Amino acid sequence: MLREIARRWIEGLWQGAGSDLGVLEELHAPEFIDHSSAGRGTDNAAFRAMLEDFYRAFPDFRTTVEDLVADEAAGKVAIRWSATASQAGAYLGAAPSGQLVVFRGIEILAVRDGRITDRWGEWDGMSLLCQLGLWRP
Repeated sequence: MLREIARRWIEGLWQGAGSDLGVLEELHAPEFIDHSSAGRGTDNAAFRAMLEDFYRAFPDFRTTVEDLVADEAAGKVAIRWSATASQAGAYLGAAPSGQLVVFRGIEILAVRDGRITDRWGEWDGMSLLCQLGLWRP
């Protein structure tokens, strides 16, 4: 069950402007907490707003699941993913550039009674910033 929930979450929410944001209401528990909120709110409304903002900047964002590991007893699933996107809108102060970016991340989801209650996520943000010309190592 965890694997199916994780795949539905990635395939529904993490596919750019064409994403089905109704998946959020379907899969996230009302008490959902985003533990990787990067200074924004941690609830479902804040998570949805983050997705909407992100997809304005990267409408063709596409995610590929590289690895998916589920621990049914613990009620947790980990997803290692890669993604590509072209920057069509402003992002973190960078003007739209059309730049194709490639980056990776890991998500850990806690699931109870078939709904996602918690999310921890890490992206390769420095790589993304470098590709957009916002940071140099």
